[in-house]
Amino acid sequence: MNYLTLSLALIFVIIPLLLSKTLKLGLEKDTTIAAVRSIIQLLAVGYLLHFVFETENIVFIFLMVLLMIGAATQNARRKGKAIKGITWKLFLTFLFIEILTQSILLGLSIIPSTAQYIIPISGMIIGNSMVLSILFLNRFISEVKDHVEQTELILSLGGTPKQAIHTQLVQSIKSSTIPTIESQKTIGLVQLPGMMSGQIIAGADPVQAVQFQLLILFILLTTAVITSIMLGYLSYPSLFNNRMQLLKLEEK
Repeated sequence: MNYLTLSLALIFVIIPLLLSKTLKLGLEKDTTIAAVRSIIQLLAVGYLLHFVFETENIVFIFLMVLLMIGAATQNARRKGKAIKGITWKLFLTFLFIEILTQSILLGLSIIPSTAQYIIPISGMIIGNSMVLSILFLNRFISEVKDHVEQTELILSLGGTPKQAIHTQLVQSIKSSTIPTIESQKTIGLVQLPGMMSGQIIAGADPVQAVQFQLLILFILLTTAVITSIMLGYLSYPSLFNNRMQLLKLEEK
């Protein structure tokens, strides 16, 4: 594919723009911004990755991963501003997930220790963790607001903050991980995952592509569960003051 054929693919941007305009959906601005940003960002990342892959310098690999964690943190924090200190909680969660997964992958020699493998896999791990954190924060904040009386009742009866918030916390963790688990049940039947499809299009052996995709699926399953649990247990203490009273959640 070259830039000429790629430009023809803009028809897939024009179609939703025309539909939005015709049906007065008001999506033209957001659609245009999304398309322009994706072009600029992906091209910039493409040239940057080309440089990093060529140099194979561990410092550049580290900086690239750190950049992804920082961007994911900045994006996800918008959904959790009501929780005190959510920025460092998100950053710590993403960093822990990255260190854990890469330690296993590289420590057991599951993947080669090269930028070509580390960076794309890190991007999938951090990106999935970001999405899961947003799902969790949305549900958790909603659950807390909807069950204020229940939480305060448990506290008034001598319950600890952990006991008072336990039901909401567990429900939020389950709800945020369900999409990942359910999507894996139909993988290969309903959809061919992106990594697998990309390798097949590039000419890789389908069986080899499946093996790599299974690796990613298993990693994302761990990522989903750990992200929700870790973020949940880091966040809930911030909902209470020193006298074990529930604080009012207000979006900043």
